Formats: sequence, structure tokens, C-alpha cells
Amino acid sequence: MEIRQAVFAGSWYPSDPAECERQIRSFITEGKADDPQRKALAGIVPHAGWYYSGSIACNVIRALQAGPPADTIVLFGMHLHPGSPRYLMTAGAWETPFGSIEIDRELAGRLSDRFSFEIETPRRFSRDNTIELQLPFVKYFFPNAGLVPLGVPPDPASLEIGRAVVEIASQLGEQVKVIGSTDLTHYGFNYGFTAHGTGESAVQWVKGENDRRIIEAMLAMEPESVIDEAKASHNACCAGAAATTIASAQKLGATRAEKMAYATSYDKSPGDSFVGYVGILFE
Repeated sequence: MEIRQAVFAGSWYPSDPAECERQIRSFITEGKADDPQRKALAGIVPHAGWYYSGSIACNVIRALQAGPPADTIVLFGMHLHPGSPRYLMTAGAWETPFGSIEIDRELAGRLSDRFSFEIETPRRFSRDNTIELQLPFVKYFFPNAGLVPLGVPPDPASLEIGRAVVEIASQLGEQVKVIGSTDLTHYGFNYGFTAHGTGESAVQWVKGENDRRIIEAMLAMEPESVIDEAKASHNACCAGAAATTIASAQKLGATRAEKMAYATSYDKSPGDSFVGYVGILFE
């Protein structure tokens, strides 16, 4: 079986499995206590380097262990625009420090039969961090689960893919958990977005207004509003992934959303350019 190499290991997160596990154990101490009564079905996570947002992503994915066991993790991500194609890996495996994760060929194959995708392979793929940064967490907390990694643009048509994933998995007799990977507002000169100047007032505007609006749309479980809000306010870099995850969560039966954590890179590295992060769990 061909294995897709991890390209961000050793820089955005540790390549050594012992160091990976040490960081994960540290992240767990920063999260909320386990609630075995949860019916955890899906989650939204950030994808910056682990130093900045690893704790949030780790603890959302850890919380997904509650509820029905997962045969496959469906992971939506990629930095795409409304006119971008969709992306899907349909065969092989993806490398992590804890061992590779095998692609769920049957589920991915049926998706590719129903929708048009640019097919990625272990040898031909986009260098995109949004999905890879979650995979060590997936392998650590779901060591036997398969994987379906998808890139979906911020377009209402992507929502049908989110629903179809659940429908096809049900037909196959598989239980899936769904993860969507997005960061929030990218603010400052580094990102060409300085609508509210610099300094503390800009930080508070991002936290209290710009990020708040899209988080509220996510918590309301309104996928179309997530797409519209991101287009209008530039407050999510992968709104398609977040919105499609919400559509999947609703199809899985989720009726409520919980904000598990929120932070910005400014919290760890103050400066005029910074990024927002949120972790949301759907039950």
C-alpha cells in the first residue's frame, strides 16, 4: 500500500511519536473533563501549528471518543475558494508519527462515483496543513479507524457532500465521526486585513465581533450562514469545511453545539498580525 508522506511533521508538530504523545498528554490536561454521557458526533477544530492551536484541536477530537464508536473519520478541510474544485483521496494511507491511517476505499469510492473531485494520491497531492495537522490526534484517539479526507469549497453545493457522506456510510453499515478544520479571522498586515487598525482595540474587535459572529453561526448549526458570514467578514479561512461538517452533523442526528474553547495566536505571541481559533463539538 502506498503511503502519503506527512509534510508538516517536525515543524508544525513533532515527528517523533514519543514527543507527539507527550504534547498530547499535556493538551489533555488543558481540556475539559471527559463526559462519557456525550453523544459526540462531529467537531470543528483549528489547524495552526500545535504550539498555537493544538490543545483546542486535540481536545475536540478526544471528545469525539464519546458516543457511538467510529469505523471511519471523515475530515473536511483545505484552503479553497467558492470556485475551487473539490478534493478527495480515495486509496492508500496517510503517514502519522503513530503509524499510517488507511483510506476507507469503499466510502471514498462511492463518494467519487456520486460527485466530481480532483483525486489526490500518495504521490500527487496538495501541500495543505488543514487535514494533516489533525491526523496524529485521529490516530492517537481512534487507532483502528479508517480515513476519508476531503477538500470542500465554501459553496452551498458542498453541503450535499456532507449529507451524502453520512448516507453512504449508513448504507455500508459504517459509523462515522466528522471533523471540519478551519481557523478564524486572519488579522493584520501579514494577511492584508487591518480594518480596525492595530493594537488592543483590533484584538478586541476580532475576538468580540468578527470571530464572535461566525462562531454564533456555527453554534446555531446554520451551514449556509457560516458560508455567507465568512464571505462577508473574512472570519474563516475554510468555511466550506466548517459548513459541510455542520451539514454532516445534522444528518448524523446532532441537535446541539458546544463551544469547547476559543483562543488567538495573540494570546501566545502578541503582535499586530494574529489568527483566531475555535473548537466546537456537535451532539
